[in-house]
Amino acid sequence: MQPGILAALVLAVLPAGCESSGAYGPVLGEVLTRPGGALATAEIDAGLREALVVAATNVASQLGRENGYFGDQRIRIPLPETYREVQRNLAVVGASGPLDDVELRLNRAAEAAVPEARALILGAVRNMTIEDALGILRGGDTAATDFLRTRTETHLAAAFTPHVRTALSQSGAFRSMENYLSGIGLGGTTSSVQADLTSHAVGLGLDGIFLYVAEEEKKIRENPLARTSDLLRKVFGAAA
Repeated sequence: MQPGILAALVLAVLPAGCESSGAYGPVLGEVLTRPGGALATAEIDAGLREALVVAATNVASQLGRENGYFGDQRIRIPLPETYREVQRNLAVVGASGPLDDVELRLNRAAEAAVPEARALILGAVRNMTIEDALGILRGGDTAATDFLRTRTETHLAAAFTPHVRTALSQSGAFRSMENYLSGIGLGGTTSSVQADLTSHAVGLGLDGIFLYVAEEEKKIRENPLARTSDLLRKVFGAAA
């Protein structure tokens, strides 16, 4: 039986939840052989998938909590540029509070939506082909993340948007921004404001996620201590 077919069969019969724990690595290790010590195609495939699962899970734990975005200057989401200059000018006279509050709520929305992003990323990982895995194993430090982003970002943004919009609404960000604009005589643009804030938070929220997924992948490739399973050590040790 071809390794790719065998891998598909093994992955198909694993219990739900195994993909997030790396449990399929040992299973594959038990049923595959490696003549001459060469990595089996299915091992490469499973190793790349596990690396992305580990990366996405670690990043979700880091970002999907209070101040995961807001407390991180690398990925903190600012207001859209339309409002940023106003915010800076008001800050000079100590009057930027309403806009500062909206900025905080933008970040809180991204933090709240991270679990959904993780689920979507793991779904995309499952849809990778063995040919994809073979092509990126020996790529650059972030080849798997770059591939994943290229293939999935449009879908992720579309799927992520409703969750961010809901989080922004529930957090009061829309209401705060609309109250502020009404106070300066710019009311009546509710739908446009909501769309702008949502797309802005989605775009930068995904940027932050992929930034850290790429860093997690790089660690797995470069640092043996970051390879937390036998399968990761086998695949990325051989690729080093």
